[in-house]
Amino acid sequence: MVYNEKKVELLRQRYPEGTRICLDHMEDLCPVESGTCGWVQFVDDAGTLHCKFDNGRMLGVIPVVDKFHIIEQEQTEEIMETENAEEFEELNMSM
Repeated sequence: MVYNEKKVELLRQRYPEGTRICLDHMEDLCPVESGTCGWVQFVDDAGTLHCKFDNGRMLGVIPVVDKFHIIEQEQTEEIMETENAEEFEELNMSM
């Protein structure tokens, strides 16, 4: 799917760098697993959201084709706090 310049600009405004998303379903031969969260890195000229996912994968998400939703700032902070607590716990257990 290719978008015109106006639509691409709208996508860039809606999904700026650092936007946190959660993938609901991806149409791909080797998709990122549903429920995986990631960060938008940029939106290219074709309207693809290039993302870095928490599982280490980097893949383009195509609006309309792939299903995803934005994770609001409040939810992102809660996730980060939980991840930091888990890392701290693991560090303490390895000592």
